[in-house]
Amino acid sequence: MDIRFQVVAFDAAELAPESAFWAAVLGGTVDVDDDWHMVMDADGAPRIGVQLAPDHVPPDWPDGSPPQQVHIDLWVDDFDAAHDEVMALGARLLQRADDLEAEEGWQVYADPAGHPFCLCWHRGSPRS
Repeated sequence: MDIRFQVVAFDAAELAPESAFWAAVLGGTVDVDDDWHMVMDADGAPRIGVQLAPDHVPPDWPDGSPPQQVHIDLWVDDFDAAHDEVMALGARLLQRADDLEAEEGWQVYADPAGHPFCLCWHRGSPRS
């Protein structure tokens, strides 16, 4: 099987804030359609779809109702800068890391539509 692109699709009651958030995080752009926005990365490849779901209810992370159904892990080199950037873009912190100075770890955030995602780091040598 040849897969041309891998795209994660999120439901959202409001397409513009959700797609703009992810486009800014990925340094990309948004291709707009009536009930679907495709978020392209900086190289123009499709990465995240945002589908209109007028009755969308954000997941209640970590174990509420409705539960989390999918999330994205973003591995970053500069965690502090990434944290500041996603917060300025409208993210909400859901769970602080136990130790921000640890060699590896993550923090959990919600995007504007309430979908959880993680900023992750690994300060040691790259994994093979």
